[in-house]
Amino acid sequence: MVKLKKNFWVLLVCVFMGISAFAQTPRPIKTRILFLLDASGSMYARMDKDTRINVARKLLGKTIDSLIGTPNLEIALRVYGHTSPPNQRNCKDTRLEVPFRPNNFNEVKERIQAITPKGTTLIAHSLLQAAYDFPKEPYTRNVIILITDGIEECQGDPCAVSEALQSQGVILKPFIIGLGSTEDFRKAFDCVGRYYDANTEQGFDDALKIVVSQALNNTTAQVNLLDVFSKPTETNVNMSFYDMNSGQLLYNYMHTINERGNPDTINLDPIYRYRMVVHTIPPVVKENIDVTPGKHTIIGVDAPQGQLMVKVEGLTNYNGLQFLVRQKGSDKTLHVQDGNTKEKYLVGKYEVEVLSIPRMVREVSIDQSYTTTLQLPQPGKLVVNCQAQDYYADVYQTIRNELVWVYKFPVEKRNHVIVMQPGDYKIIYRAKGASKSSYTFERVFKITSGQATNITLN
Repeated sequence: MVKLKKNFWVLLVCVFMGISAFAQTPRPIKTRILFLLDASGSMYARMDKDTRINVARKLLGKTIDSLIGTPNLEIALRVYGHTSPPNQRNCKDTRLEVPFRPNNFNEVKERIQAITPKGTTLIAHSLLQAAYDFPKEPYTRNVIILITDGIEECQGDPCAVSEALQSQGVILKPFIIGLGSTEDFRKAFDCVGRYYDANTEQGFDDALKIVVSQALNNTTAQVNLLDVFSKPTETNVNMSFYDMNSGQLLYNYMHTINERGNPDTINLDPIYRYRMVVHTIPPVVKENIDVTPGKHTIIGVDAPQGQLMVKVEGLTNYNGLQFLVRQKGSDKTLHVQDGNTKEKYLVGKYEVEVLSIPRMVREVSIDQSYTTTLQLPQPGKLVVNCQAQDYYADVYQTIRNELVWVYKFPVEKRNHVIVMQPGDYKIIYRAKGASKSSYTFERVFKITSGQATNITLN
């Protein structure tokens, strides 16, 4: 009865821990959006029936109103070109007007309304300063939305600054909304971030909606792990998603095929460009993956697999036999696998090194959805008795007229039982206390499957 109660409580604890594990939810990620607004003199140019700055004031105000109440969101405002007249060409004219803090939406709106365009366009320096605007905290997504009607005028390099900040994980790839832009304008910003044209008020409004949606929402995707017939049949393997720019690990998903026979849907943040590693053996890597906000993205990866097994049967057997697997022509070990177990590998040619005594190397071919079995002969046993003294002793094989070392006996141990592959061998030995090399002796012996070979050294 006591045992039953104990087992019940163990089961209850396991069930509780299992439920807790499934019930865990990811820690909420805070999104910080910095609006980086161009307030150079050219913002007085016309857009439809109004000036660009007035359209920006109106549409940014509407956008900020739509963000009020969004959980885990903070915003801030940085402006450039608004404190010095154009004749001064002030290439340091950028300022954080409203820093990040909770519930500052109305403050940001009011400050935008008060901005008066004046000076020059200094994008590179403004981006560099923006890096210091984001508090250094984990579990945050730092987003910049740059609104500009001109290209760099201060000999800075916005592309280099943006790339450096992304690679260091300071910010995500910026969004750029170009007002009154041309094709040359677009090309100048392609390397800075995701670019959107806004040559009209409606275009500006649409661009703002798109970038804010991307900044706040995930989208769906599925990964098709394709077999040799280009069918998405492979599954049950982990997939890691990294930010292409910073190298930061963002997601792990164990690939699943749902009840309808289709790869399961996963959620990805559309703001990133991804490098995906599918942890097959060997792994498959796919880079520069973009997902489109609001659109289901299908990611195809060639990952055809078969299985490999090294099998040994019989009463005399190895204890914990393992083998190394390498791709043919490579010295790099892909996997250390246990004997009499199955493991999946990508379709192809491999080299298997079995850690038996002696070691054996074999070439194998892995084919789609097929188990390649390497059958080893049943080993035998070598039983060695060193009687009354210690010996320096090694086992060799003769291969193509050359002695090949197989095994070294521990000097301080006088009785040995070794599981070995069948074959012809030789022991070369000398007593530890012998004073001359001429006291070296040899013994030839044979190992037979399932049998013990007994040798006494004297």
